[in-house]
Amino acid sequence: MIYIIDNFLDEKLLNAINNDASDFKEFKTPGKSFWVKTPSEEFINYVLNKLSIIENSDLENILAFFREAKQNQDNDWRIHNDSIINNKKPDRAIVLYLSEDNLNGINGTAFWSHKKLGDTFNYDNIDKFNDVLINDSDDISKWDLKSIIGHKNNRLLSYPCNYFHSKYPSEFIESRVVFVMFYKIKTKNE
Repeated sequence: MIYIIDNFLDEKLLNAINNDASDFKEFKTPGKSFWVKTPSEEFINYVLNKLSIIENSDLENILAFFREAKQNQDNDWRIHNDSIINNKKPDRAIVLYLSEDNLNGINGTAFWSHKKLGDTFNYDNIDKFNDVLINDSDDISKWDLKSIIGHKNNRLLSYPCNYFHSKYPSEFIESRVVFVMFYKIKTKNE
């Protein structure tokens, strides 16, 4: 299930996050660079607590970071899923849009269907996972666009980690800043 919550952060917290002038640092992975910065533990716990109430579950953070894409920085499609993060299997991911929507046109998070594998990746095989990521992630001919969730300042998008997705479009001129978190559902609250 995909769900969306607008106005997720309190306005004062949103302004404090957006006014943080600390620089994003390049983080290199094989074949791809991301520009990220690390959130505080307090912010991670704030988001986890709100999500726990929404999902009526105890949650565990697997990985969380702020991410920036802009002209000449992070401009690949990189269609992927997040079914394996740091050798763990998170259940869900969130994207919290922090920057203003500064594009004239559709932008946000796109969900894709791989022409051979379908909408999701359900393999335990890390080699197959990496093969799709390395060989198919920027080859649009191997994918069908299914939907786009629009970027809106302070909108939270939550989705299962095994869904194929990407930012949309692949390139931005102005800065696009999001908070990303991958998490595991530990227990359902009764």
